[in-house]
Parts: sequence; structure tokens; C-alpha cells
Amino acid sequence: MIKRLDVIIFLFLFVLGCASPEDKKGRFLLKGNEKLKENDTKSAIDFYTEAIKIDPDFIDALYNRGLVYQRLFRLDDAIADYGRILAINPRQSEALFQRGLTLMDNGEYYKALADANELVKIKPDNWQSHFLQGLVYEQMKNHEEALSSFERGLELQPENTDLLVNKATILYYLKQYEESTEILEKAEKINPSEANLYNLRSMIAFDEKKYQEALEWVEKALEVNPREPYYYNNRGLYRMFLGNLEGGIEDINYSLKQDSKNLVALRNKGIYYTKKGQKEMALSYLNDVYAKDPDMDLLQEYLAIAQTL
Repeated sequence: MIKRLDVIIFLFLFVLGCASPEDKKGRFLLKGNEKLKENDTKSAIDFYTEAIKIDPDFIDALYNRGLVYQRLFRLDDAIADYGRILAINPRQSEALFQRGLTLMDNGEYYKALADANELVKIKPDNWQSHFLQGLVYEQMKNHEEALSSFERGLELQPENTDLLVNKATILYYLKQYEESTEILEKAEKINPSEANLYNLRSMIAFDEKKYQEALEWVEKALEVNPREPYYYNNRGLYRMFLGNLEGGIEDINYSLKQDSKNLVALRNKGIYYTKKGQKEMALSYLNDVYAKDPDMDLLQEYLAIAQTL
């Protein structure tokens, strides 16, 4: 699974309503922003909520609180805040973009696609509109439409590494490894601090059965971004294929602690138990993943092996 690339999110820092010390809602907004900079998300939410109590239509506070909920994976709460903004102003593009991302992360793909399509109508010349649309199509496994969306975004910003890496991701899914690698090499020259490109290169190497090379690429991704659970999951898989089963399962379990619904990590845990010869545990994990995504790479192969244990 390719986790979607994060878009850099800037908080609204509107201070127009904060000139007067009597403007309580403005002060609550600024205090919330300060707490968020300190990574005190609970206090940030509390301050934004106080601002919203004063003015239920305070878009800046609703938007910022939605971003915090999104960061904390309180997706329903984030969707609700963005929805309140869009009820006030249906053309508020930032809220529309973030709600689309959050709906996608929540598995509500058709609703996310509706937001993406609306954003394309509102802002057809903004690369993020096409980026969101491509991400949703990618999650829906409509690779041709996803590729078209990313290419339209690249017409607007040819050197945008988010778009380049996502285009390369679709080409990876389509098994067009050489073209995907060429795009990743271009993206690395533009932005060598983009961790996702190294992760994708690791996945290409793994598919080509270059397991040591795959491990080296994902290690580079982790050097750039050591907090990404999907990279640990991939490293765990590569370690297992290099014979380090216990190091592999340690990474996979760490990844699952961050995202317990990651089907690829659950598949990898099934592969671990298969390699350990533990038939019952292997089939438990692999059958569960098969019920949800029967076409996942390696799944049927390891199901067949586990059944013969």
C-alpha cells in the first residue's frame, strides 16, 4: 500500500479580528495556534472550541480545529468541522480540499471524489485540485483516471514532487518500473528530502527481487522521515525476505500500532507466520486480508503455502 503523500498544511493565522484586546474569539484562536506549535493538541482543541462557542461560524477556528482532529485521526470530527465551514461557504476551497482528504482516509471514497470534482470546478488551475482527484482515484484503484489527474496537475506545475511521485506510484502499479524510476530520479534532483520517492524505489526493487537494494532504499526513506509507519512495514517485509524474521515482525508490529487497519501490514504478518510454519495464525491473517482485498500482491501465493503447512 502506498500511503497518500502528505500535503504541506498551513494553519490560518488570521489576525484581522485580533486588533482589539476585547476580541476574545481572536485571542482564543491565537492561543490555539500557539499551543499547536508546542504540539499540545489537547489545549489547541480547547482554545479553538472556546472561540467557536463565541462565534459558531468562526471559519478560522473551525478550520484549525479540523486540521488538529485530522492529525489525531479523529476523522469524523474533522469531517464535521469542514462540513460546518462548507455550509457557511460552499466555495471555501481549503476546507473542501481537507474534507476530501479526510473522507478518503475514512474510506468514504465516493464522497471524497465528489469533493475533489467540486474542487476541480472551483479551482481548475490549482494543482491541488487535480492532486486530490488523483489520490482518490488511486484509492479506488482507477489507475488510468488517477494518472490523468496527476498529469493535469503536472501541466500546471511540472516540477511539483508530490505530483511526480504520485505519477510514479501509478506507473509502479501498472508495472511500468523503468518509467516510474525515471520520474523518481527527476523528483530526487528537485527535492532530495522527499522520503516517499525512496520508499517507492524500495518497492520497485523488491518487485524485481532485489531485496538488499530494497532494504537500502527504505532505510534512506526512514532517514528522511523516521515517523512514517508504512516505511517500517516495508522494511519489515524486506527483512523477512532477507532471512531476518524477528527483525521483520518487529517492524511490522510497530507499523500496525500506528495503523491497525493497514491490510498490507496484516498480510505481511500472515507471511511471517507462514515462514515460521505456524499454519493457524498464518491463515487467520491471510484469510482476513483476502476477504477484503483478494488481488493484493503475494497474498494468494502465501495463502497456498500456508494451507500446505
